[in-house]
Amino acid sequence: MTQLPSALTMLLSRYTRRRELLVLLSAAVYSPFVARAQQKPMPVIGWLHSLSADRSAPVIAAFGEGLREAGYIAGKNVAIEYRWAEGDYDRLPALAADLVGRKVDVILTGGGTKPILAAKDATTAIPVVFAVATDPVGSGLVESLARPGGNVTGLSFLGVELLPKRLELLSELVPRAKVFGLLVNPKLGDISRRQIEGARDAAKAMGVQVHVLNAETEAEIDAFAALATLHADALLVGDDAFLYKQRHQFAALTARDWLPAIYSLREQVVAGGLISYGTSLPAAYRQAAALVGKILAGAKPADLPVEQPTRFELIINLKTAEALGLTIPPSILDLADEVIE
Repeated sequence: MTQLPSALTMLLSRYTRRRELLVLLSAAVYSPFVARAQQKPMPVIGWLHSLSADRSAPVIAAFGEGLREAGYIAGKNVAIEYRWAEGDYDRLPALAADLVGRKVDVILTGGGTKPILAAKDATTAIPVVFAVATDPVGSGLVESLARPGGNVTGLSFLGVELLPKRLELLSELVPRAKVFGLLVNPKLGDISRRQIEGARDAAKAMGVQVHVLNAETEAEIDAFAALATLHADALLVGDDAFLYKQRHQFAALTARDWLPAIYSLREQVVAGGLISYGTSLPAAYRQAAALVGKILAGAKPADLPVEQPTRFELIINLKTAEALGLTIPPSILDLADEVIE
């Protein structure tokens, strides 16, 4: 076999080493880009809410705390796309469709049942978690609490189930009351109907009457003169995001008309309402975040039972009671989780 000249052999050896070096350098330069290209994109949570950001700071914070407990931090390993209906239910379908179009990984709904229905109508593929639902089975959101089926799960607020207890508390606060007003938002349809039926059944069992008032605008809330016409002695405010949004308006009107009222949420009493009995709203969002975390980790909504609250808050505003000329019975004060003075 013919031997190559030593000079040529050395040249080929240098060329080979140079080529190997270039390959190594190329791998070092381009491998980070390849690795980044292969990394899974940051998951995105779509936030669909019927109210506005400025009225929802506590629940946003609570949701963030729940996410951190589940191992997710907004801006670091998860992103959140916020969509707010600003109190206008008619905007919800378009906002839900926008989130679906952006291909978010999961949709969190807040502010009542309307956002859940909008998200459910917009997608059957993207998981939907609701932080608040008055009657998820009766509203057709899930097949059952234990086995939701489909792409929707979340937390039930037991709004209808708690109406008898609220009526009982209000009767104890105003013993002379024989006629009660129940304010609902007719835009909620079947949800309002179930609240009305629940209140009337409870009233019948107690031997009192309930008259229904409808309000879906600020002007209709202002029309409290109807209560005088109905001779109502006290008021139950139904579960609804719009009625919750107007909590300061209620506080002013009930004080003006010397009308004791009971609500479902602590925030309504902080705003000047008399008394509330229900679930903690921040706790519900923290709990919803845990469900979102499970879904981001691979769980399916159909396999996650709808959770129910295990603790209820009784909040009393003594300043409002004094303004209304009411003395809170010791039996109620002893049960209170918080007394605002």
